[in-house]
Amino acid sequence: RICVITLAEAHPLLQNGKAIKSINYQISANCSRLQNKVSGKSKRVWPGAQFLTEFAPLCRISSSDGEEYTIYSCIRGRLIEVNENILNNPALLQEKPSTEGYIAVVLPKFEESKSITQGLLTQKEYEEVLLKRLNSS
Repeated sequence: RICVITLAEAHPLLQNGKAIKSINYQISANCSRLQNKVSGKSKRVWPGAQFLTEFAPLCRISSSDGEEYTIYSCIRGRLIEVNENILNNPALLQEKPSTEGYIAVVLPKFEESKSITQGLLTQKEYEEVLLKRLNSS
């Protein structure tokens, strides 16, 4: 039920040897994902966890070529954790994007978790979407 947010294999930051300059969890003047404070053992009630919509920005990543990418939650739920390790070692995003280079952990509402997982693409469906995108450009 826990969702680990990572960069997709086809994300521009993982293509063409781009270098990551910085990662910023400060979303606005009043909102920093680093201020998300979660405590306790219960996975049902995370007091202090920020609630995210699927359109909520998690962080902004700047590359050395001047491009900036906003990474969105894409899932409604509670922000359980952000990966502070990538702040000190941004290369983890590119070297180990699906493990140590994760961006955040989100816990969807229990009643929504089944519909979320049913809406996900399989690896094959994802590859077909990428192929269509490549052929159309």
